[in-house]
Amino acid sequence: MKTAVVVFNLGGPDAPEAVRPFLFNLFNDPAIMRAPGPARWALAQLISRRRAPVARSIYAKIGGRSPILPETEKQAAALAAALAEPGETIRVFVAMRYWHPLAAEVAAEIAVFAPDRLVLLPLYPQFSTTTTGSFLRIWEDIATMRSVPTHRICCYPAEPGLIAAVAALTRAGFETARAAGTPRVIFSAHGLPKKFVADGDPYQHQVEATVASVVAAAGIAGLDHVIAYQSRVGPLEWIGPYTDAEIRRAGSERRPVVVVPVAFVSEHSETLVELDIEYGELAYEAGVPAYVRVPTVGTTALFIDGLARLVRGCLARPPGIADGAGSCFCPPGFAGCACRAKGAPAAPRAPG
Repeated sequence: MKTAVVVFNLGGPDAPEAVRPFLFNLFNDPAIMRAPGPARWALAQLISRRRAPVARSIYAKIGGRSPILPETEKQAAALAAALAEPGETIRVFVAMRYWHPLAAEVAAEIAVFAPDRLVLLPLYPQFSTTTTGSFLRIWEDIATMRSVPTHRICCYPAEPGLIAAVAALTRAGFETARAAGTPRVIFSAHGLPKKFVADGDPYQHQVEATVASVVAAAGIAGLDHVIAYQSRVGPLEWIGPYTDAEIRRAGSERRPVVVVPVAFVSEHSETLVELDIEYGELAYEAGVPAYVRVPTVGTTALFIDGLARLVRGCLARPPGIADGAGSCFCPPGFAGCACRAKGAPAAPRAPG
């Protein structure tokens, strides 16, 4: 039996000239820009043109391109090695939402491979309609894939390998920062407009569940921690508190800071530039006595083994959509929950 596994992520420009088309693809996504088609297209053109120079200056700080594709390719290779079994043919493909390799390009490769079954595995642990939901929507439009039995993993916010990996990195960062005092751990995640959460997007709920699991697994007595959100853009009000505000608060209290990326699993501009450079400078200016940024889980064995468990687990079930445990992580009330909309069983207990 031949199995294709697609790991997918946001994507990023691979050269300065790719910045504007990448931004256009991002803002032309109806999951991101919730406006009628013609208006969305025009707004995406306008925003991408205006934001491109700023974005190019950001990528210039890390070599002029996003590292997300090569980082994801490393994760895919590690996952393929973890899944390798005698007598099985499993191939791991990489797809990106807004830049190459795009979903349609990868689907063409998979059609040549001609698998008997397919697994869609997001590299977003927490589900959002703007990330995993957006990719699954466009994948359903690819005609060549409709006849392949497909397993869709919508989320895995409390997957044991993910949690153990983040907890281990958090402990290490905490120990480093302790030399300057009692640290405050800021679990930083990509932000989301409040309106999206009010409309039923489960992302914030799942981020909170991830953090609760990490704090429990880290086992640091009396850990002073907060969940904060970064990378906000545009005029809408975003969920908070904001990461930069929490860094300033820690500085006013002369507290060392440990920043833990809790929703990013690979390094890219929002970790290497926003967290490391911009917020690192902010921490210095705010009087933070020590600023430690924890690495993303990347290709750590705990995380990759967790991804392999997710794949094996879903292959043991009938095709369909579910969370990493084969049920529905979200409680009732989240209209944006993908698996609940498709009829997956509810999780047997509350998360966290």
